[in-house]
Amino acid sequence: MSEALRVRDISVYYPMRRGVFSHVSNYLKAVQNISLDLDEAEILAIIGESGCGKSTLAQALVGLLPWHSGTYSVFGKNVDVQSPKAFSEVRQSVQMVFQDPYSSLNPRQTIAQILSYPLLVRGESKKNSLEKAKMKLELVGLPADSLERYPHEFSGGQRQRIGIARALMLEPKVIVADEVTSALDVSVQAQVLKLLEKLREELGISLVFISHDILTVRSFADKVLVMYKGREMERGTVKDVLLNPQHPYTQALIASVPTLDFERPPKVSPLLDAEWFSAMDAVSSL
Repeated sequence: MSEALRVRDISVYYPMRRGVFSHVSNYLKAVQNISLDLDEAEILAIIGESGCGKSTLAQALVGLLPWHSGTYSVFGKNVDVQSPKAFSEVRQSVQMVFQDPYSSLNPRQTIAQILSYPLLVRGESKKNSLEKAKMKLELVGLPADSLERYPHEFSGGQRQRIGIARALMLEPKVIVADEVTSALDVSVQAQVLKLLEKLREELGISLVFISHDILTVRSFADKVLVMYKGREMERGTVKDVLLNPQHPYTQALIASVPTLDFERPPKVSPLLDAEWFSAMDAVSSL
């Protein structure tokens, strides 16, 4: 099995500006020295509490946020992480599905316009773009006549399917799915997860699956990366990390889910106390 993505020591900083001239006074270190590997047709889940940097990492992987440092290769090809042009090429292979199905689609455009746009800007004819749009809609379980409708005419689950169809328009081999089920009803969540699994099986697509739902991650992903305050706490196979967590933060994260029915509920380390969190806060501020 070949490697789809390889990331080493990615850091993403947000500049903090002050004063009349908005000079940069400091940086918010949203992601610090994270590494990950993703093989073909594999699902890597990234979990952690809100604000830990999951979505920032996801957006950096597709070039929507600038990298402060790190190295990146996509299917064995090294990417110049400081070059916007390089990420334009990356997006041919790595696409993203956003969390909110309501705000991620332009309400003034028809579904045909939304889906065909990525191909039109790359020189594809309008006719071919529309034909491919029909195919992608059918692939995600929506009728072809959806092309002439607007986003507000669809339910949340249908909009998320449209978001997935848009991500598929460039025939990517990796999809970064950022909390794609968090805004959906439970029954619709299951349908979207089933669709993503279908894409993996039929198209060989790899997934970076951002989530805070540990139960879903346990049944859906192959590997997992645990984040806290922009840093990696633990990573490995789902079985190793979720059934036998070694890091005290991972133990606390799992223990915080009262309905978790793991075979061996983890024991929370005595190290997990106020002093540990204070130490982590101090490290994150460096």
